[in-house]
Amino acid sequence: MTNNTKASVALIVQACRHIEQAETAPTLEQLAAEANLSPWYFHRLFKEIVGVTPKQYATRQQTQRFRDSLNSEQTVTEAIYNAGFSSSSRAYDKSRDRLAMTPSDYRKAAEGLTIRYATAACFLGWIIVAVTERGICAIEFGDDPKSLPALVQARFSKAFLQEGGSELTAVIESVISFIEAPDSAIELPLDIQGTAFQERVWNALRSVPAGSTVSYTDIACQIGSPKAVRAVAQACAANKLAVVIPCHRVVRSDGNLSGYRWGVERKRALLRHEKDNKG
Repeated sequence: MTNNTKASVALIVQACRHIEQAETAPTLEQLAAEANLSPWYFHRLFKEIVGVTPKQYATRQQTQRFRDSLNSEQTVTEAIYNAGFSSSSRAYDKSRDRLAMTPSDYRKAAEGLTIRYATAACFLGWIIVAVTERGICAIEFGDDPKSLPALVQARFSKAFLQEGGSELTAVIESVISFIEAPDSAIELPLDIQGTAFQERVWNALRSVPAGSTVSYTDIACQIGSPKAVRAVAQACAANKLAVVIPCHRVVRSDGNLSGYRWGVERKRALLRHEKDNKG
């Protein structure tokens, strides 16, 4: 690493610490001025090093503080303002894409929330797709359909799970169609929850074409963190949306299959299917 590169990284790290510690998100102009750089160059440099824009980083930090506060503050209102949101509506708007429920539901481990689900058979065995009013919150595989709801219940321990009716038929059929034709697009609302780093990994995974594989090292380099190979593997293990976030396309550097949350045999079957049906 050159001295210039080290200096650039140090400036961006300092900016990240400022964002993390600020009660309200600093503007791009303020951050650039502190770094003695133009806003345009600072924005480009920040995204190149961190993987997201300063605004995206600030939003994710604010959302994470909000989620942490929901577990510790006496009221949801206190959590909203302690996280730095200017109003309850802004907190709900910015958080709902990462929380598969309202803030008060999240704090109570989804107590009182109804999550509907459907199960079906596919070439990988049995699949469960669970949804809230905002979209798909979990996709899991298993060998026994009776055991699948417990996987979702473990994620939302106090939610009320309810088997869906005909209204979920189209949803699970769309998911299965996507699995069977991986070059197609899935036109369904998703709830992709994760840290800034996990989202960078998952976005990189979604750019890997069906029928192709990459290594953990490849993904680490792609997101600009070549030494974070183990963290990349952990982000893959934390994936909650099977196939939609294609962590099955990541293999070891020697080409051998590594572990897979839903079983190595399923991973092998998925890769074989995608290779055989590559456009």
